[in-house]
Amino acid sequence: MRLPMSPTDSMFLLGETREHPMHVGGLVMFGAPEGRTASDLRQMFVDAVARSEVEDVAPLWRKRAVRSLTTFGQWAWEDDPAFDLDYHVRFNALPRPGSTTELRELVSRLHAPLLDRSRPLWEMHLIEGLDDGRYGLYMKMHHALADGVGAMRLLRRALSTDPHETDMLAPWAAPDSSDPKRSVVGAAIELPSTAVRAARGVISEAFGLVPAIVGTVDRALHDRGGSLSLAAPQTILNVPIAGSRRFAARAWPLERLRSVATASDSTINDVVLAMCSGALRTFLAEQDSLPDESLVAMVPVALRNDKNTGNDLGVLMCSLGTDRPETAERLSGVRASMAAGKKSMSGMSTLSRLAASAVGMAPLAVGVLTGNRVLSRPAFNVIISNVPGPDTPLYWNGARVDAVYPLSVPLDGQALNITCTSTDDRIAFGLTACRRTVPDLGRLLDHLDVELVALEHTVGIPVARNITDADTRA
Repeated sequence: MRLPMSPTDSMFLLGETREHPMHVGGLVMFGAPEGRTASDLRQMFVDAVARSEVEDVAPLWRKRAVRSLTTFGQWAWEDDPAFDLDYHVRFNALPRPGSTTELRELVSRLHAPLLDRSRPLWEMHLIEGLDDGRYGLYMKMHHALADGVGAMRLLRRALSTDPHETDMLAPWAAPDSSDPKRSVVGAAIELPSTAVRAARGVISEAFGLVPAIVGTVDRALHDRGGSLSLAAPQTILNVPIAGSRRFAARAWPLERLRSVATASDSTINDVVLAMCSGALRTFLAEQDSLPDESLVAMVPVALRNDKNTGNDLGVLMCSLGTDRPETAERLSGVRASMAAGKKSMSGMSTLSRLAASAVGMAPLAVGVLTGNRVLSRPAFNVIISNVPGPDTPLYWNGARVDAVYPLSVPLDGQALNITCTSTDDRIAFGLTACRRTVPDLGRLLDHLDVELVALEHTVGIPVARNITDADTRA
């Protein structure tokens, strides 16, 4: 049976080219269960594949994208009649002893190629050979099938908070619906899917949302914060991109960022943005490409109102303060920019917030729909997302999740994407970039580390660290 694909999902297939793959990904790092090794963990996955029948695989993982005369040329979903789990689940090994640098290089190569459209649009790669005894699981999934947040939810639903639980389902057998025994991350905005939905919402509700749109434009004209910016400079990050990818990742103890936030009356997200601000400033200066004007980041945020106990979602443009040489000034500027943006949306309805967000994201949505063409001046310079995760440890058959590193979708005009996600007591930064456009991402990770130390020093937190600690591992 063929099920019609939503217009939003089909856009990611229509807009995809070799230079612009439209899949997201994630790298999950496991520590071997107590008394066992990474080889034992590999064997668990081998056994899971061997005992999995087609009917054991959740429906989402079996559906493929098709279009024909019977679908009137439109994309639709159907269950793959020749589904082959062995094709989708693959085993990889790093040359021993495998380093985190080699791991990042492997994931970079795996993330670049297009997914085979004749099959369900996902792959899972199990990676052994790390010299620190950990085991990696990299998954890529087309944006038409699930966005980045949805893909990570699927993985996390296969995990447990019980370190002693055994005989657990494989990730591809995880239920599609929410399981109360599994950890599920709260909703967050994932781009560019939200851009397309938001733009479509604005068109359909335009007349009733004129005040929100006018207000958003007025704030941008007067540089008062919000969902639209007219101040983003041109940088080496805002150019056409190629199809090759570069990936870098690192995790830090979440408590370090929380301590800075508490001492400076900021949020953890403010600290994330300040780390990115200082790191990007140094990174661009090394390339002799630091603009005089501050970089502008597009930031998905959760906005709570008094009438709704849940989270409302929106998009804000944050001035990163990369034109300011002092760490304290950058943090203060980021905090003020985010506060002004949140204040601009505080009195809006959910639909108005969506409309205001769509105004700022319209260039990105237009790029996806028209082949990712680059504007002469960027609407923003970089996307920085922070997706909070569960605050308890997660396990798969006793193997603890060390960190979850997200990989996203660079686009023409947006050659670098920075996405963070927290798991238990760690926050992981995943950097995805066009390989030809953005030079050594490892240096950007180092600059993030230096900037966190600078922030701790600025707010008066004693810095006692060992650079060989686990917080430096990918």
